[in-house]
Amino acid sequence: MRRFRDALYQPEKVVASLIRDDPYNVMVWEAEKAPVGSEGLIFLPYLSGERTPHADPYARGVFFGLSLKHGKGHMIRAVLEGVAFGLRNSLELMMELGIKPKEVRILGGGSRSPLWRKIISDVFGLKVYLLEVDEGSSYGAAILASVGAGAYKTVESAIDKIIKIRDPIEPDLNLHQKYLEYYRIYNKLYQDLKDDFKDLAKII
Repeated sequence: MRRFRDALYQPEKVVASLIRDDPYNVMVWEAEKAPVGSEGLIFLPYLSGERTPHADPYARGVFFGLSLKHGKGHMIRAVLEGVAFGLRNSLELMMELGIKPKEVRILGGGSRSPLWRKIISDVFGLKVYLLEVDEGSSYGAAILASVGAGAYKTVESAIDKIIKIRDPIEPDLNLHQKYLEYYRIYNKLYQDLKDDFKDLAKII
């Protein structure tokens, strides 16, 4: 999102400054106007290669399905959906290891967007909660330190006491099924393009 903001969304940055808001909010307002699936526009979010689930330094970002009907709002929603599809790839790796998630908890910059949290919920088919803290790794380190210092007996008990969640979003199972159709194409696109990514790297 930062890359798209800086490269393509200068007018939104101006509007945001005039109304004293975050440029990302202005971008998301545009994305909210686009329907689920961005009217057939799919984004592969491999702007600097990919690590999970494809260990591929040659992978690159792709907009697939772009047509005359697509505008900026479609592109931003496709970016949000593409990132959610990438996260689902990681979720499926965990599920293959026997982990059966019942809910998702997120934090950080992107999590401030209700639209993005809704997209993640619908792509995953799981309830999504927002954490009350905004720091991820440092907060986790502090929790582990509290256990090490003896403030809590176990990591689980520390998490139960310290971690607070809010703003649950329930998945729409009909939208979940629709997203799974797009997700199938999303996964096939990488397989179809992986050799082309390498060929492209040879001539850049």
